Amino acid sequence: MFTTPMALKIIFLCGAGFLASFVDSIAGGGGLISVPAFLFAGVSPHLALGTNKFCSSSGAFTSAFKFVKSKKINSNLLKFLIPFNLIGAILGVKAVLKLDESFLYPIVLAMILFVGIYTIFSKSIGSENKFKEITKLNLILGILLAFSLGFYDGFFGPGTGSFLIFGLIKIFGFDFVQAAGNGKLLNFTSNITSLVVFAVNRQIDYMIGIPVALAMILGARLGTSLAINKGSKLIKPIFITMSLAVAGKLIIQNFL
Repeated sequence: MFTTPMALKIIFLCGAGFLASFVDSIAGGGGLISVPAFLFAGVSPHLALGTNKFCSSSGAFTSAFKFVKSKKINSNLLKFLIPFNLIGAILGVKAVLKLDESFLYPIVLAMILFVGIYTIFSKSIGSENKFKEITKLNLILGILLAFSLGFYDGFFGPGTGSFLIFGLIKIFGFDFVQAAGNGKLLNFTSNITSLVVFAVNRQIDYMIGIPVALAMILGARLGTSLAINKGSKLIKPIFITMSLAVAGKLIIQNFL
């Protein structure tokens, strides 16, 4: 049985997890909600990151599975991109154990601000699916995107979902729904890779993680259903909000 303080902590984290996965399944950026919630609840930083990865991977799987069932992914494309995304994530996790990640902050901040601001002023971006076919050029660009963002997610992480959606729209001409579906499957691949590393290093609190993971599964199911049914009109404003929120978090965390 849980003590009252522990029960309240889990209820709070389940609510935060539900909201985080709901947002993340639509436009990415759910970690902005869930990681601070774990830290606020008194979970140590390493355990917070590991437990969050365990929970968010459950939500990411649910969201990816629902996108697949709704045929909002391109399997012919993903069979080329996923292996490079996986390799990138493995290399990223290994690199973060040896290198200082602080040098990435200004680069990521500039990129995520560009993504958010560009999307605000571009009226047509992601509004309709303009994908025609897989060509040699867009496949090479897609592989580079999958590999680099797999590496980035394993090494650092903030904004990965937003970068994936934006990149898939620009390279392949997907609308927001197709980009979110394909991006979620790629993001799930890099999430699982990072999760294995955290699990091997015993940085997951399963007593907290399991109930929060269940809440994230529910949030992901609801968010993905809304994204599929409401389309770009729902995803675009949430995408912009989460992109700018990631930028704001990086500014506050590193420059204020």
